[in-house]
Amino acid sequence: MRKVIIGILIVVVLIATAFGVGVCSFLLKTSNLPYRGDIGLIKLEGEIFTADKFLKKLEDARKDSSVKAVVLRIDSPGGAVAASQEMFEEVKKLNETKPVIVSMGDIAASGGYYVACGGRKIFANAATITGSIGVRMEHINIGDLVAFAKVSHETLKSGHFKDMGAIDRKMTDEEKALFNELLVNLHKQFKTAVSASRGIPLEKVDEIADGRVYTGEQALPLGLIDELGTQNSAIKYAANLVGIKGEPDVKEFEEETSLLERIFDIGANTVKNNFKEVKILY
Repeated sequence: MRKVIIGILIVVVLIATAFGVGVCSFLLKTSNLPYRGDIGLIKLEGEIFTADKFLKKLEDARKDSSVKAVVLRIDSPGGAVAASQEMFEEVKKLNETKPVIVSMGDIAASGGYYVACGGRKIFANAATITGSIGVRMEHINIGDLVAFAKVSHETLKSGHFKDMGAIDRKMTDEEKALFNELLVNLHKQFKTAVSASRGIPLEKVDEIADGRVYTGEQALPLGLIDELGTQNSAIKYAANLVGIKGEPDVKEFEEETSLLERIFDIGANTVKNNFKEVKILY
């Protein structure tokens, strides 16, 4: 009797196992269960001063195994030249391992557009302000104010051009020529990056990279963006690109700083940038 019971139990187990394998196989073929994975959301907002905190967010997204693609939301008019360039390079690097899809908000111009070019695909709203592919230099001259206040100011230097752009005097024609040469070189770097990233011939970039701004609607036929759409459009595109079905989970990477620290950083950077003798910006 015991042998019969054991035999029946073995048969039942075998049947259940076979049934389970069949059901699992069917579900694997026909399942509509969503693919597990997150879309990382990184925001670049305001004027660009430094790159450090932004690069930290890129690195966190790269290391997070749950993040399958990243949406980069840009709302920036640009700013510091080297910082914009560094952000662009690191966005490109992240895009090699995880797709980076860019979503432009109200404005993604100059350095903000430079950073956007590091992504795989760029979405913009029809009214987004973008472009402004150029470089500008600001020079403060308070020489007359110093003279009016009868303040004495002297500069000792070891090289003829060491005090180029000093705030207590006008620039000489020779100094202006050197600064212009510098701006031309920086502009060339910007245009070359746009040409290579966007697949636009350099001669065509030359025609549209005179510093003017465009709406998203104007930028589309020029090849500066890929598609008109919202942040949600970019998120859905990124999810489809990596095979996430249904509504993706969005994981935002934020700066680990308090509101007071952010206000202090903005204020400190504003003072630092506004009181430079010469300020060169994208």
